[in-house]
Amino acid sequence: MARGGSGFGIQDLPRISHGKGSYLYDEAGKRYIDGSGGPAVFSVGHCHPEVNAAIARQLDSIAYAYRYLFTSSALEALTDTLLRVSGNCFQHILYSADGSEAVESALKVALQYFAARGLMKKRRFIARQRSWHGNTLGALSVSGFAARRRAFEGSLLEVAFVSAANLYRMPAGCTEATLASHLAAELEQTILGLGPETVAAFVFEPIVGAAGGVVPAPPGYVPAIQAVCRKYDVLMIADEVMCGSGRSGTWRALENDGVVPDIMSIAKGLAGGYIPLGATLVTAQTAAPILSEHGAFMTGHTFSGHTAACAAGLAVQQIIERDRLLERVRSTGAAFQDALRSALSGFDEVGDVRGRGYFIGVEFVRERKTRAPFAPDRGLSYDIGQRAFGGGLICYPCSGNVDGAAGDTIILAPPYNASDGELEEIAAKLVRAVDAALSTRS
Repeated sequence: MARGGSGFGIQDLPRISHGKGSYLYDEAGKRYIDGSGGPAVFSVGHCHPEVNAAIARQLDSIAYAYRYLFTSSALEALTDTLLRVSGNCFQHILYSADGSEAVESALKVALQYFAARGLMKKRRFIARQRSWHGNTLGALSVSGFAARRRAFEGSLLEVAFVSAANLYRMPAGCTEATLASHLAAELEQTILGLGPETVAAFVFEPIVGAAGGVVPAPPGYVPAIQAVCRKYDVLMIADEVMCGSGRSGTWRALENDGVVPDIMSIAKGLAGGYIPLGATLVTAQTAAPILSEHGAFMTGHTFSGHTAACAAGLAVQQIIERDRLLERVRSTGAAFQDALRSALSGFDEVGDVRGRGYFIGVEFVRERKTRAPFAPDRGLSYDIGQRAFGGGLICYPCSGNVDGAAGDTIILAPPYNASDGELEEIAAKLVRAVDAALSTRS
């Protein structure tokens, strides 16, 4: 058995043998259904023959040509595809190897944008509590995730944080009708407190992933936030690493809100886990002063635009489009969420089932009426996750969504091409894991 870390802590882990479709198999022969796509990565399942063939064809020609010496047909075709499926809202794409790098590039583009305009005081970022943007120091700095920040405090950027946008856990005195305006006013006051001349960008997840347990933006929130940003010459950075690339049923999660950000980061489902790939998309208006003043974006990595990774990403995106998988995610996602809500309705400890498309979160509470969380030392979400894993279901347990310590959620994010029967299997196995964990409460 290999030994390493996971969401469950340090433990003996099974050694992977192979995967096929929505299933993974370990060397002992045990089968697992991938109910969360790992960490919301596997958009077209495992070992898809067309993706593997596209990668093999690229490797037969060349694995990788340095992006700053050569372009490639894979990179150019992927770029054309991404610009089109994102609604022709962006003009430039900066490639990277994962979501953290994509967010890091987004932060750097924002800083370079104001440098190109001669506004060197605009160096500050504003982000939200209960958010997660990545492991690199810049991305970690704009993450409101106490447990993951703690060991690095003192070396992180100075970032201002505003409240999470969560309909299930609203600030005191707010209603669903007033939440968006309340949060927009809070952002405005934060900008004014820092000084608008110092603020470069507001960074947020349109649907919060690991830090919140799948929390979609409330109705009217994103347009209200964008209006505040426009008023004070602050860029809007949308982190769609987890919720984007079709995961929520539209290629851009923000399509649902009718808003185009200035900069957007994507990864995970982009190449579906076949080869690491991330990207930062930039609008023409944001790019213009940078290209005029500096001639190029001053961010990039050795493996930016990796040729085989682009071939993998292109194959994944072609399958999603050809097989009309986003239509399936939209139509089936709502039914899947309803089925989960019904299956879990007998547990008073299930406080909320929420999400969009194939990005669904379940929040657990001591009781529904008070919405009070379990004590952190109960470790309920990880207990459920471990029991699910033992029962052959991969889900994504998260903790701390309430105050950074307390709070338990489970994320489900199956492959876009999961069958109806596989979705039913995911729901049934989750119910069994929840029942077992709650039956041994402490």
